[in-house]
Amino acid sequence: MRAAACSSPRPIAWLWRDWLAQSKLHILAGAPGQGKTTIALTLAATISMGGRFPDGARCEAGNVVVWSGEDDPADTLLPRLIAAGADPAKVFFVDGARLDGEVLPFDPARDMVPLMSAIDVVGGAKLLIVDPVVSAVLGDSHKNTEVRRALQPLVDLAVATDAAVLGISHFSKAGQGQDPTQRVVGSVAFAAVARVVLVAAKVKNMEGIDRRILARSKSNIGPDDGGFEYYLEQIEALSGIQASRVAWGRAVAGSARELLTDPNEDDDGEKSATDSAEDFLRELLADGPMPSKQVKADAAEAGHAWRTVRRAADDMQIVRKKGGMDSGWYWRLPEGVQNTAKVSIQNDGHLRENLDTFGDGGPAPADAEEEF
Repeated sequence: MRAAACSSPRPIAWLWRDWLAQSKLHILAGAPGQGKTTIALTLAATISMGGRFPDGARCEAGNVVVWSGEDDPADTLLPRLIAAGADPAKVFFVDGARLDGEVLPFDPARDMVPLMSAIDVVGGAKLLIVDPVVSAVLGDSHKNTEVRRALQPLVDLAVATDAAVLGISHFSKAGQGQDPTQRVVGSVAFAAVARVVLVAAKVKNMEGIDRRILARSKSNIGPDDGGFEYYLEQIEALSGIQASRVAWGRAVAGSARELLTDPNEDDDGEKSATDSAEDFLRELLADGPMPSKQVKADAAEAGHAWRTVRRAADDMQIVRKKGGMDSGWYWRLPEGVQNTAKVSIQNDGHLRENLDTFGDGGPAPADAEEEF
């Protein structure tokens, strides 16, 4: 392993400015029935034919690679692409992997290297769709460390191919009223590792009329608000073959939380920011102690204000202690809230040395000060 200085800063290369970036991982999430896969395929169709995105921006035509563990290419995916005007010659489906001479269903968690080779053969791939993205996680999709480790090959794949990678996910059933980024099912790492999180939902407007909205819920590389109304249409893609497609509506302003909150909904069930931060900490620290600097970084990635996280930590009696004489601070859940899973150490052993001195104790003493 070697470290190298980066002496040439460069701007983000956008496939669709502020929405889809080349060589970056994106997440598109929403509740069932919101047309997430149809949205992704409509974007794929736009790219394949060099068409226009919802804001009118035209893109350069390029190849698209699709892996789906939920829909059949022949009777579902290809008809939807054709309905959206795609150039079928520029869309490629991952249909299997060969292991010891046997063809197996493609597993993103196992077959990332062969996938990279296949993309190289296709050439010029601008978008890779992984549906659902949780399929890339071989372990527990609710464990922060396992999800981060599992998603790294997708991040590396995006960089190596210069393609935008779009993973499709679902919303958790709980959490209505909170930041939509926090509702991405599974570990908080899904939203934290992605550079852009898009969310799709159906809400009622002030007149009580249903409308669907695709919004930016999080972005580390551009604006993290705004969206577009969209409608799902059923058309005859080919003779005797019906398929759905997206018809784009007007642009809308506001944060994803504002756009996807029903104005007529009773707010009594809405979680406070502190409640959401407590949920975040329970999940983040479920695998064991974590450096406080990493907690702060993950909180920022997830859209939590640090002062709110500190307040939530106080309410939960999070244990905060120095890891050793020359080490930083570590946070862990108090006894009784700890997850039974064992801590998985993935570094050079320095963290294990620190944890050996962590002890059990309670919250940090009043006169103790963290590094921020």
